[in-house]
Amino acid sequence: MAHALRLAERGMHTTQPNPRVGCVIARGETVLGTGWHPKAGEPHAEVFALREAGEAARGATAYVTLEPCAHHGRTPPCADALIAAGVSRVVIAHEDPFTEVDGKGIEKLRAAGIHVQTGLMRDAAHELNIGFFSRIQRGLPWVRVKLAMSLDGRTALADGSSKWITGEAARADGQRWRARASAILSGSGTVLADNPQLTVRLPGDAPFVPPLRAIIDTHLRTPAGFHVLDDRAPTVLMHAADAVVPAHLRDVPRTAIRHEEGKGLDLRAALHWLAQHDVNEVHVEAGPVLCGALLAEGLADELLIYVAPVLLGNSARPMLHLPPLDDMASRWKLQTIDRRQVGDDTRLLMRPAA
Repeated sequence: MAHALRLAERGMHTTQPNPRVGCVIARGETVLGTGWHPKAGEPHAEVFALREAGEAARGATAYVTLEPCAHHGRTPPCADALIAAGVSRVVIAHEDPFTEVDGKGIEKLRAAGIHVQTGLMRDAAHELNIGFFSRIQRGLPWVRVKLAMSLDGRTALADGSSKWITGEAARADGQRWRARASAILSGSGTVLADNPQLTVRLPGDAPFVPPLRAIIDTHLRTPAGFHVLDDRAPTVLMHAADAVVPAHLRDVPRTAIRHEEGKGLDLRAALHWLAQHDVNEVHVEAGPVLCGALLAEGLADELLIYVAPVLLGNSARPMLHLPPLDDMASRWKLQTIDRRQVGDDTRLLMRPAA
């Protein structure tokens, strides 16, 4: 199953909005065929593995990271392919919560007399597709807030200068996190201040699906000619229903989100809209106000923090704007999921503690 999970990771940047899936066909310790799902519309992992195994698949075991599909979508059911190939046993890491599958693949395999086991390396399989599970089960994408800060918790100088706090290795690593996301979320403040591209830049010709650029632009202030309006990646502007639409934004994809004066757009509604449009993972690159609001409202599922070995001083901008606390018992508690060195910088992956 570990082999199947490594295969599934090859689709990290290309399978959107489909889950990343890997499959290994084996007899004992002999691998007969392998496969992984490259992108939506192409065959699933099981099909590639069965093609490679050929007739040797009969009586063998299939290790699959996600429950085989049991319905006709853009491709035929993988459960049917496994049955037709004559495999005797299927080991599944994680069940598929998608309504059209959700146990039906397992039922179909068992009805055909195939021995089915589930749960092997389940946690790893869940982490691999954490955004897919979030969208299907919660109706919300998995929200990852990316922050780059100095050792004293500052993200920019008082005048907004932030290039570059972190080193080249950390910035390249950040591009890979962008590439695995379905959408990059930012706010109009960041767009106006930095005119960012919010696109993926990977070395060489590494394949990826360009993430949607989702901009919280309550009053539609994005100027003409700014990078987020170019054709390098799709963009949607999320705004208040009563916002006046400037002429240069009339042909730009937009969606009106609930808005309460003094509180800004309803961020939960904005994320729900993204989930309805097949967004699995949201990568947030924004200022301290939007990032702080996502955390304070319980909408930030994890923080991806790059800490540079530099000091910017008290006049520089803080990492997050959060409401004041009445006591220490109210503090936000975080759990460290991963910690590693990336060049000269430290990368922390942290999640709000339950």
